[in-house]
Amino acid sequence: MTYSLYVLTDEEISGGVSHVKIAELSYAGGADCVQLRGKNTPFDSLLTSAKEICRIRDKYSRLFFVNDNIEVAIKSGADGVHLGQGDMPVSEARDISPEGFLIGISVGNLSEAIKGEADGADYIALSPTFNTSSKADAGPGNGLFELKKICENVSVPVIGIGGIGLFNACDVIRAGASGCAVISAVVAQNDIKSAASSLKAKISEEKLRLGRF
Repeated sequence: MTYSLYVLTDEEISGGVSHVKIAELSYAGGADCVQLRGKNTPFDSLLTSAKEICRIRDKYSRLFFVNDNIEVAIKSGADGVHLGQGDMPVSEARDISPEGFLIGISVGNLSEAIKGEADGADYIALSPTFNTSSKADAGPGNGLFELKKICENVSVPVIGIGGIGLFNACDVIRAGASGCAVISAVVAQNDIKSAASSLKAKISEEKLRLGRF
């Protein structure tokens, strides 16, 4: 299981490209994970999109997560849910999720990361790693030093999210992260598949250079 390139869908940033189409193009470009992010999408529409993305996920044998909404994640057959600090606690999500269900959590510092792992998270995302305009309430970037501390002190995979693109993806990997989660670097580009492919190649080359496969 790899989290090298993790793409979050966003129909506003995409200029109207649907969640499902973003997912399909991202997987085709080499994304290892896609997260359905539709905070303002009605439940039924979100569930319909999630089920369709599951069908595409199966075609590529990759991972699929739903942001925040564990009910949609479980009902659709997604691999897991991604939670924020203000969402359902990881331990509570674990209690109601089926066997093998993956849970990721966003954290802002080392202490939250250690707690997230102790509560049963399968991966940790430092959010935001850098300053970002993709999420209005993200706050300032936490930086590579915090990312490195987390990578050195938890045993589950750690990914960077927020403000990541071709220009700094290697910095995230060199800090010890398993991967990079992005929105605008892929979703806001004219050619989503090509953008995903370029970013995946950059991350893979750096991992190869570091002897991390």
